Amino acid sequence: MSGAVRARRKPRVLAFVENRPLASDHRLKKQVRTLLASGFDVTVICRRDPHNKTCVPGVRVRQYPAPPEGEGLLAFAVEYGYSVVMSAVLTLWPLLRRGFDVLQVASTPDIYFLLAAPCRWLGRPVVFDFRDPSPETYQARYGGRRSRMYRVLLLLERWSFRVADRVLVVNESLRAMARVRGGVDDARIVLVGNGPLAKRITRRPARSDLRPARRYLGCWIGLIGPQDRVDLALRAIAHLVHDLKRTDCAFTFIGSGEALPAAQRLATELAIDDWVTFPGLIEDEDLVFDYLSTADIGIEPDTADYVSGVKVMEYLAAGLPVVAFETEETMRLAGEAGRYAPKGNVAAMARLIDELLDDSAARDEMGFIGQRRAKESIAWEHQAARYVSTIRELIDGGKANG
Repeated sequence: MSGAVRARRKPRVLAFVENRPLASDHRLKKQVRTLLASGFDVTVICRRDPHNKTCVPGVRVRQYPAPPEGEGLLAFAVEYGYSVVMSAVLTLWPLLRRGFDVLQVASTPDIYFLLAAPCRWLGRPVVFDFRDPSPETYQARYGGRRSRMYRVLLLLERWSFRVADRVLVVNESLRAMARVRGGVDDARIVLVGNGPLAKRITRRPARSDLRPARRYLGCWIGLIGPQDRVDLALRAIAHLVHDLKRTDCAFTFIGSGEALPAAQRLATELAIDDWVTFPGLIEDEDLVFDYLSTADIGIEPDTADYVSGVKVMEYLAAGLPVVAFETEETMRLAGEAGRYAPKGNVAAMARLIDELLDDSAARDEMGFIGQRRAKESIAWEHQAARYVSTIRELIDGGKANG
């Protein structure tokens, strides 16, 4: 009887998310919805959402209060230690009461191997969702490749790779990083992109109330952190306005983050307040998409080669041409839907914006190409089957040797 009951129950996946709420983790939400639709029972352990959102019906969410905030090595240690302890406590209940078949952890931060390793010893397969390399993120924010913290993060990353039966990566650059730096063999690496849902690949009618009193609108969306290089986009806009004398355009930076106050101050210092707005975080996804559908171009100022910007995918889905720097994954992602300036060259980026705003035919063609790329290869639906098959393979006993 017990065997029959065991055969009938749903496979159980316990997913840990990095130090933020499920409501703000769009990739995990897509993964969870896909698993639920495929008949899995899913539990997520994560930081508590301040608005107490129930963003994915059917998922079991166990939350812990946000860790104390601070800066420096001690603050990092306190935050990471707190997150591991709280996650461990919340893991005991589903582990002892319900059990689970697969454990998924994500970067950043690369600390949940401390929970994954014991689970693996107990025979539970582990999936490591390798999204952002912590050492590079730290370096972009604080500098110091040879710093002690950088070396510590490399060690944490290496341990995270070692405990994983499968490593999910979002692009080829991260696949190479996992293989070369992490020593992960190709059989354990699975490429699962982070594209938008197919239903979002469309362009809505423009909303005049979202367009400032200027002819053209450029958009940037995302979390505004030091590593996102919003400062470069602002300097490109300053060059466009003051040096190229382009004043018939406006730019909206949608999002919030620790670097937002600095970005606002820089806009004032560059004397571009009349051309730049910061509406902050917009939680209404439909409103964000309305902004993109109203805009004429999307801007990506990131200079990291390993980043496949979610914002770029959203631009493509909305039929927006992309202006970016020459980074490996951005060019691979957008292709002919983008125009690219040398890394960090804000004057060149300004010239590309200027040229595109004068060429409506090119914008339309690039928008069409971008949407086609999104539909044919980037959309989440193209990634979902690979993700589910990876989970099923582990549950069915296809566990790779660590």
